[in-house]
Amino acid sequence: MYRPKTASFLLLLAAVLGFYQSGRAQSGELHAQIDQLAGKVEPKVIQWRRDLHQNPELSNFEVKTAAKIAKHLKALGLEVQTGVARTGVVGILKGGQPGPVVALRADMDALPVTENNTRNLPFASTVKTTFEGQPVGVMHACGHDAHVAMLMGVAEVLSSVKKDLKGTVKFIFQPAEEGSAPGQVGGAKLMVQEGVLENPRVDAIFGVHIRSDVEVGTLTYRPQGMMASSDNFKITVKGQQAHGGTPWLGVDPVVTSAYIVTALQTIVSRQVDVTNAAAIVTVGAINGGVRANIVPSQVEMIGTIRALDVPMQRQIHERLKQTATSIATGAGATAEVSIQEMTPVTYNHEALTAHMLPSLQRTAGQNQVKLTKPVTIAEDYAYFQQKVPGLYLFLGGMPKGADPAKAPSHHTPDFYIDESGLKLGVRTLANLAVDYLNNPLR
Repeated sequence: MYRPKTASFLLLLAAVLGFYQSGRAQSGELHAQIDQLAGKVEPKVIQWRRDLHQNPELSNFEVKTAAKIAKHLKALGLEVQTGVARTGVVGILKGGQPGPVVALRADMDALPVTENNTRNLPFASTVKTTFEGQPVGVMHACGHDAHVAMLMGVAEVLSSVKKDLKGTVKFIFQPAEEGSAPGQVGGAKLMVQEGVLENPRVDAIFGVHIRSDVEVGTLTYRPQGMMASSDNFKITVKGQQAHGGTPWLGVDPVVTSAYIVTALQTIVSRQVDVTNAAAIVTVGAINGGVRANIVPSQVEMIGTIRALDVPMQRQIHERLKQTATSIATGAGATAEVSIQEMTPVTYNHEALTAHMLPSLQRTAGQNQVKLTKPVTIAEDYAYFQQKVPGLYLFLGGMPKGADPAKAPSHHTPDFYIDESGLKLGVRTLANLAVDYLNNPLR
């Protein structure tokens, strides 16, 4: 009786191994097919990117951009939703087999920056508009044109292998990442409020951001805090007006404000444990008074708080309020402090990051996937990550051999990316989607 059981077990084991190897073979074939399709679509991605770069649109005004995206997605046979969070576009691709739902996101908006075309690009932006009452140039000075073009390419690639997809891919083209008008809710936050992660419900979300100071062919990542939270603060210091020649007859809010500005810098350097995570408190503007010989009645200052850790973010908020009000009280003045939370920490889900690392290494090459330091700029992709596990990556856009220290930075007139890096972006997003659908996080 023992031998038949052994024989049965061996037959079962052989069948399981055969199924596993067959699954791996099929997965390998799909990866090869994705790579081939990414190469085929690359010229289109570059052309799309150039067209978008030449025709940029500011936050919540991405009307022509949205129309181009929607037309492309409809031509691919996707279910398309428009007008999401004002100008956003969502495409839904249902695979040939049941499975989880993965989302891929690209931001669409440009910036009020006038392009300095020192490289004589034939597709440089010459668009002009009005922003907050001021005439400005408009430029894709942060690479959002590349993000849109790459995701359009991914949609075309995955549509070509639709029958082999084990689940659903949701393509999210998001407006207003750079911010909405004052007092308005927009961007990722509004998309989430309108239910972009539901119907069907998203299980995981992925995104990439091109970097002008990272060499092409490279992906960089970081678990936990990848990009900082961004909060705005306003401090109004109220004193008592007096003649500038007799300041003792009043309470000087200018001097009081000077002490507050200095003391705010000790919050990070002396009041919180900076070994946990980096943080910044910056006063960006200070205004008060009308004449040299008048002590004004009040001074107003505004600034920003950046943190890579939520507990530290909360601690800085409390310390800022306490510092400003205590100094003002000591000087016989008062300080009113308000803090507006703008963008949360872009926090990469630890388990998801580890789970998808092999996919990244296979796509770009093990030596080309690098752990990076966090950055203190903000990204509203964080709102998606608050609802579902998310992973956000940086994609190299700097020409090979260039000096990162000399690379034109984002949000500047000289911003530049090497388009040879876009194909890796298409392959990365497509492979992340396929690999997650085949092997979701449990």
